[in-house]
Amino acid sequence: MTLDYSPIYALIREVPKGEVASYGMIASLVPGAGPRQAARALRNAPKGLPWHRIITSSGAMADHSGAEKQRRLLKAEGVKFKKNGAVDWSAHRWRGPSQKWIEKSGLDIESVMEIIASWKA
Repeated sequence: MTLDYSPIYALIREVPKGEVASYGMIASLVPGAGPRQAARALRNAPKGLPWHRIITSSGAMADHSGAEKQRRLLKAEGVKFKKNGAVDWSAHRWRGPSQKWIEKSGLDIESVMEIIASWKA
């Protein structure tokens, strides 16, 4: 059985240059998804998906073969890193999806705002 990762991919496309989201942030907006499912989706990501903007909740690159490339791509987009190597969440945390995405998702704006408010600062 092939899982439909298209809702996860659609959400990842919402993360703009210079911002990052965690696997958990993405999963929190996709009913029935969890952070591991978001990570699995990225392993099968279509060409052109900005996969590099999705990181761990600690601000680190996930432990995978593309971690150094991910760091280079993020730096090229202006993402700053702390001395410990983690992304500076306070400067680069994704603010959430567009109104257009929310309308297409079927979620109501209040639910989306509550989810976003629950994300770690």
